[in-house]
Amino acid sequence: MAAARLCSQRNGKDGLTTWHYLLASRVRSGPAMLPLAVHNPVPRPRAPRQWRRALAVSLLLPLAACKVGPDFKAPTAPVASNWLESGDPAVRSGHLDDRQWWTLFNDPTLNRLIDLAYHQNLTLMAAGTRVIEARATLGLAIGELYPQTQQIGAGVAYNQAPRTDAAANPTLALGNFWRASLSSQIAWELDFWGKFRRGVESADAAYLASIATYDDVLVTLLGDVATTYTGIRTLQQQLIIARENVVRQRKALQIARDRFHGGTATELDVYQAQNVLAQTESAIPQLTAELQQGEDALRVLLGMSPEALDSLLAGPQTIPVPPKDAVVGIPADLLRRRPDIRAAELNAAAQSAQIGLAKADLYPAFFLQGAFGTSAATVGNSRLNQVFSGQAIQFSFGPSFSWPLLNYGQITNNVRVQDARLQTLLIAYQNTVLTAQADVENALAGFLQGRHQVELLRQSVAAAINAVRIATDQYLLGTRDFTTVLTAEQNLYTAQNSLASAEGSWANSLTSLYRALGGGWQIREGNGFVNDATRDEMRNRTNYGGVLPAADKPQPSAPGLPGPADRGPDVRAPQW
Repeated sequence: MAAARLCSQRNGKDGLTTWHYLLASRVRSGPAMLPLAVHNPVPRPRAPRQWRRALAVSLLLPLAACKVGPDFKAPTAPVASNWLESGDPAVRSGHLDDRQWWTLFNDPTLNRLIDLAYHQNLTLMAAGTRVIEARATLGLAIGELYPQTQQIGAGVAYNQAPRTDAAANPTLALGNFWRASLSSQIAWELDFWGKFRRGVESADAAYLASIATYDDVLVTLLGDVATTYTGIRTLQQQLIIARENVVRQRKALQIARDRFHGGTATELDVYQAQNVLAQTESAIPQLTAELQQGEDALRVLLGMSPEALDSLLAGPQTIPVPPKDAVVGIPADLLRRRPDIRAAELNAAAQSAQIGLAKADLYPAFFLQGAFGTSAATVGNSRLNQVFSGQAIQFSFGPSFSWPLLNYGQITNNVRVQDARLQTLLIAYQNTVLTAQADVENALAGFLQGRHQVELLRQSVAAAINAVRIATDQYLLGTRDFTTVLTAEQNLYTAQNSLASAEGSWANSLTSLYRALGGGWQIREGNGFVNDATRDEMRNRTNYGGVLPAADKPQPSAPGLPGPADRGPDVRAPQW
């Protein structure tokens, strides 16, 4: 009952008074107040009884243990019931399966690039090593639940006592002597207030947050690869369009020259044709430079040094074509699907536990301390080899406590600091949820309007092609001037270039949509967080044990955010 009362009042004003009541009840249960430490250099018959009493009291203390500080509750954030574009026939809110959303483009080259980036991207591998670091940090936190100090030692020393210091040599007859000792020490701060369990809780949430951050990096990587690849294909298509128009405009220039030399046209037609041709040709160097920059960006995403990408980009130089419609689910799906939202919640959970760590410093800390060893010296009739005899044994064991009473408000202000940081993270979580919904809405608008734009520009290109044909025929018949032909050719090039740009933007809008929905991170399930080469390099340098299994061993599972039903016990082992 005393333990229950203490836990129920641990955050109340009379929590410390309750502790005094508990301590007094424990002490009154024995025949006399027990000492906080028992020191006995030479064993006596009554020592085991005192030791057992001290041990019994010490082991009873954790039975009343509780956890100070708030228990984390999942934060709330405003979430819409449906997307604004949910009424559009091209937007479906059915089951969302975006594990491999890039396959919707039906582009084998893109699929191959995605696979290479997943296994070779250095930014992703750096995020993976931070997951491994978080696992090891969680192991450190769990280790605090056990005796924090466990040491053994031994030593042999040759000593000379001073003959001028009666305090160090009372008889002034102690000469030179040898001294040998064997010792072992243990110190265990009991987790009476849940300080270390809060530490495990914080480290565990930080570990899960590192996984969510890894997933967010992966989602960003997949989107960047798809966007960069689409940009490359768009530039390649624009180069094809520019070169085709150069050929067409050169023919028009030749016609103008022939008619000028034949006396049926003026030299103005020649100069105008040269002007239009040079403008079109000038676009080719700019597009070529942008294409080179796009390929450089792709190499970085693939973790490659500057080298030719011809083999990787082999195939039709066509812009990826997205499907006519998109499955987007409902806004509430974002709370569990989008990694940055999960990371924001887990970071808040980790910080919430830090409040408990800070509050625990307001209460006394309880320790179990013990030492056992032997010592002998070549003084008097003693011999050095007696260090292994029973008479040389010395030990001490017992509980103790410390309580920082006058801290000048430092502990209380530290609690306030941790609580304010939690509130900042809770607000950041709400902002992340709102931003995620805005990202989806923006991508949906781009996808829907982009499709409509592409349809209109295709009509524009078809009309421009017919306009060039008719203008050229009429010019040859003498019913139209050459300016009409040049204008038609310029309009055709502009329409074709705009169509290629719009098709690329439409494809990128679908990529942005699935990136905003948090799709694609599921491909890491069942895989390690670093590739085989990095794993082998780390294992050859350091013993990682089960934290980083060898390539032929089962890889650690990567849990997502635990829900209310499967959040697990307060102190649980890492899930790998």
